[in-house]
Amino acid sequence: MQRIQLNSLAATALLLATLASYGNAYAQGAPQAITEKRTDVVQLASGYRASKLSGADVYNKNKDTIGTLDDLIVSPSGDRSTYAILSVGGFLGMGKHLVAVPFNDLQINNRRVVLPEATKKSLEALPEFKYAPD
Repeated sequence: MQRIQLNSLAATALLLATLASYGNAYAQGAPQAITEKRTDVVQLASGYRASKLSGADVYNKNKDTIGTLDDLIVSPSGDRSTYAILSVGGFLGMGKHLVAVPFNDLQINNRRVVLPEATKKSLEALPEFKYAPD
């Protein structure tokens, strides 16, 4: 009788171990929401970091300073567009006007940020950008 109880106990333990490992195996094989894409990390590393672009002067094609790059914002919409927030106008930080322009409109050449067709007046005429409260 004792032998039957031991066999029954061993069978129950084996069954529990099998069921426990089955749950782990199923979880490990669950589909992932993240898709992998190969990135050329060497080429990417030669790009421009947002933290290094912040505060950079922005020039037009005539090499006039027309503003300062204040920030970069990724749109919350599905397309995830990136916008450059430029500080224009003002004097010594007073009276500055923030505007948003598509990041793709900017050109970065030799660490110089250029918005070729813009002028101070054309940027100041854009609607003022205001950051959402935190």
